[in-house]
Amino acid sequence: MARTTIQTDRAPQAIGTYSQAVRCGNTVYLSGQIPLDPASMELVAGDMEAQIRRVFDNLVAVAEAAGGSLADVAKLNVFLLDLGHFALVNEIMASYFQEPYPARAAVGVAALPKGAQVEMDAVMELDAS
Repeated sequence: MARTTIQTDRAPQAIGTYSQAVRCGNTVYLSGQIPLDPASMELVAGDMEAQIRRVFDNLVAVAEAAGGSLADVAKLNVFLLDLGHFALVNEIMASYFQEPYPARAAVGVAALPKGAQVEMDAVMELDAS
């Protein structure tokens, strides 16, 4: 099966040896996004809400570059330094997704790249084209 890498300037460039996303057939694997501003490549200023929204906005940009949207996400993984922010993730997620919601995991972690407080990755399934 052919693999296609996905790249967009609307999301942060990779900060390591990975692609923003990889498409294999109709499945797209979106790499983890942290709250980096794509223009400055710096963590966004502001509170946890601003950070969570930036992560979702980054995922939107990569999903669109792959020819889809968050409505095509089948699985979402959320990594948080503080699981106390779980309710805030749920609240904000409701403004980016509609039912049926994707499958999801939320995991508490000890550290994330660049000192981020949140990271998310996703698996998206596109219609056959």
